Amino acid sequence: MFSLLEPPFFSRLRDARRILVAGAGGGFDVYAGLPLALALRSAGKEVHLANLSFADLYGLDQDVWVEPDVAAVRPGTEARGDYFPERSLSRWLELQGMPSTVYAFPLTGVQPLRAAYRALIDHLGGVDAVVLVDGGTDILMRGDEHGLGTPEEDMVSLAAVDGLDEVPVRLVACLGFGIDAYHGVNHALVLENLAALEREGAYLGAFSLPRESREGQLYLDAVAHAQESTPDHPSIVNGSVAAAVRGDFGDVRFTERTRGSELFINPLMSLYFCVDAPGLARRNLYLDRLGRTALIRQVSSRIEEFREELPRQRPPRAYPH
Repeated sequence: MFSLLEPPFFSRLRDARRILVAGAGGGFDVYAGLPLALALRSAGKEVHLANLSFADLYGLDQDVWVEPDVAAVRPGTEARGDYFPERSLSRWLELQGMPSTVYAFPLTGVQPLRAAYRALIDHLGGVDAVVLVDGGTDILMRGDEHGLGTPEEDMVSLAAVDGLDEVPVRLVACLGFGIDAYHGVNHALVLENLAALEREGAYLGAFSLPRESREGQLYLDAVAHAQESTPDHPSIVNGSVAAAVRGDFGDVRFTERTRGSELFINPLMSLYFCVDAPGLARRNLYLDRLGRTALIRQVSSRIEEFREELPRQRPPRAYPH
């Protein structure tokens, strides 16, 4: 039984001592998990950060690899190119006097990614919980919707973590409601999926990231630092969330990358929507097809095959209010 005084997400993590917070969709998704990690550390938890990476990890020095397919990224880690969100976050953490290692997984299929998660968990001495974080909400798509957003990376992460039966608590948190509309996600269907998860006991509620909180202030600072570190490729997702946390509204410009697009920054973007990971995996209609994949392109093919076999797709619905 949950209490109104404590979000169910944090109730599920109350007894966890060591927690892994991991970005599910690659890129800057790990930043969406930063406020959660900060809050959990303040509550006395040992929290580690990881991310499915889009960076050129295989160009890193050998001593960066603590396990096969697990890179320990630190402030001084050298890499080819400037796009390296994990290192940007590591450098920001060091500036704050916090533990600064951010673990990075190469972009692979489910089998090697699940093995990498297990290797990292062993390296950490075990964890009591894994929290997957999605910047956006397309990880909540079950597969028969008209638009799925960019599902490959999210589904690889979900399938990998769903198979970690040895970890007692596995959760998913989404930050940035509405952002995936750019990639064709219909958010009335997101709400329909959340309602179905509620009926099955897998929805863990929603809560906001307040600007006037320590976590909110540090998140804004971290996002600004990341934008300075990667001026040619700043995160649209976290830039949008940060704008919403600041109280901006409507078509807000914070990067040239959004030129030609009309944004709708609003307070819903600063809400975390949280679900049970195994419960979410059970509702996905094609996740079982991904379990034997080794390469990310195999994941794309399996999803495309599933979509071609669908007799119909759930059509977009207008949000009525």
